[in-house]
Amino acid sequence: MFLNVFVGDLLSISITPIQNKDNQSMAMIIRQVLTEFGANKPGFAWQDPELDNLTEAYQHPKMMYLVVHDGDKLIGGAGIGFLPLDGYCELQKMYFLEHYRGRGIASALLDKLLSFAKAQGYRFCYLETLASMQAAGKLYRKVGFQELPQPLLDTGHNGCDTFMKKSL
Repeated sequence: MFLNVFVGDLLSISITPIQNKDNQSMAMIIRQVLTEFGANKPGFAWQDPELDNLTEAYQHPKMMYLVVHDGDKLIGGAGIGFLPLDGYCELQKMYFLEHYRGRGIASALLDKLLSFAKAQGYRFCYLETLASMQAAGKLYRKVGFQELPQPLLDTGHNGCDTFMKKSL
């Protein structure tokens, strides 16, 4: 899967499944963004054991992690993972470098991931985030995610304060 997408003032970006060569850069982006939002501590993706090897973590056929490049530069990514709840998947580890936010790139990536989730037979997509990540929350609401009063289950990210789900 390789897509070139015209987004805003960028000529094109590419959205592809993560490869081994992307693992280190994506882990650095995730940690950089988490630090930016004060989430570089237990209770957030910061401590996830799979963070340094996302290619291996997303090998299951009903899971996918996509990365976004601007030319040769990795600028962000996100994944779909499954949850131990019937019909549910989870939007996971959606992070972008600051310079690339607000340009429609995350929206294009999210569209690809939600299409994948639906094709896999998932009926709902769940996510956990921080209220302080306002741009992300705005995007999620725009595509139909609705806030939940509490988490659906314990994902290990108990530092998150916003829980959402979307019907697929």
